[in-house]
Amino acid sequence: MSHTISETQNEVINWGIIGCGNVTEFKSGPAFNKVPNSKLVAVMRRDAEKAKDYAMRHDVPKWYHDASALINDQDITAIYIATPPNVHEAYAIEAMRAGKPVYVEKPMGLDVAACISMKEFSEQSGVKLSVAHYRRALPMFLKIKSLIDQKAIGEIRLVNIRLLQPDQSVMIAKTSENWRVDPSISGGGIFYDLAPHQLDLVYYFFGKEKSAVGIARNQAGLYQAEDIVCGTMLLENNILFNGTWCFTVSASLEEDLFEIIGSEGRISFPVFGNTIEVEIYGNKEQISFAKEPHIQQHMIGKVVDYFLGKSTNPCSAADAIQSMQLMEKFVYGNK
Repeated sequence: MSHTISETQNEVINWGIIGCGNVTEFKSGPAFNKVPNSKLVAVMRRDAEKAKDYAMRHDVPKWYHDASALINDQDITAIYIATPPNVHEAYAIEAMRAGKPVYVEKPMGLDVAACISMKEFSEQSGVKLSVAHYRRALPMFLKIKSLIDQKAIGEIRLVNIRLLQPDQSVMIAKTSENWRVDPSISGGGIFYDLAPHQLDLVYYFFGKEKSAVGIARNQAGLYQAEDIVCGTMLLENNILFNGTWCFTVSASLEEDLFEIIGSEGRISFPVFGNTIEVEIYGNKEQISFAKEPHIQQHMIGKVVDYFLGKSTNPCSAADAIQSMQLMEKFVYGNK
């Protein structure tokens, strides 16, 4: 049985962030103070000056340069892990061992084995664990799911993803050391950083896969990780999926496409954009959504409710492990 922090309406989750880097500046960090029953009380970064600077700029009461000190702070009741993936497992288990539920960034861990270890520890300890596949909670993707569920474009036949980017795309958070292309830190290349958002949506929209195969290569030789990935799978209800990711194309060829083809029409959209195009029997309609100032805010609200025992887990470890397993099949399955 999971430990619930409180069943009362007045209880507040006091958050501590491990890894207050770029992703927390706007996407997630400020949201912890904007959702009900939630407060950011401490942040941690190994560079003490950067941790202090973050705390001062965001009006966070406490800052640390040691993760264990933050985890063991008695004022903190839940932990958000926003470090590179190679330390997600260790920090998550340490936090859960201290009885504190964990919200962990995607990709959930360095590899599937690390993710399974985190999932099993959560189940054995009864301490809650949720994963930051936050697009599940955004209005745009909820609308897409409702269109699919309503069979607005008929029976789903085919799903295509195509993500083409030049090297050093602006879509990728800039860091002093490019750890995102070091598999020992990130698990893989840029594919491992961006594809979890897309592949998690595939599972969220369509359910599990029946079979999958892929291939990955390093074509440009700019770093040791893969820079091109192609994958195919058969989903439930005989839906076919094709995905292509390439991170070394000309800027003029940049593309972000998620396309759902049904028996009566099509839905297409950029996963990293704000507009849906719905085509039914040749009639096209565009639906635009406001850009979210803190893109994780909706998800954090759902996680807070889950930690307080008011709702179910918005993205469980089992949910997140699906996309991790698929990425390993696509990247490492034929090597």
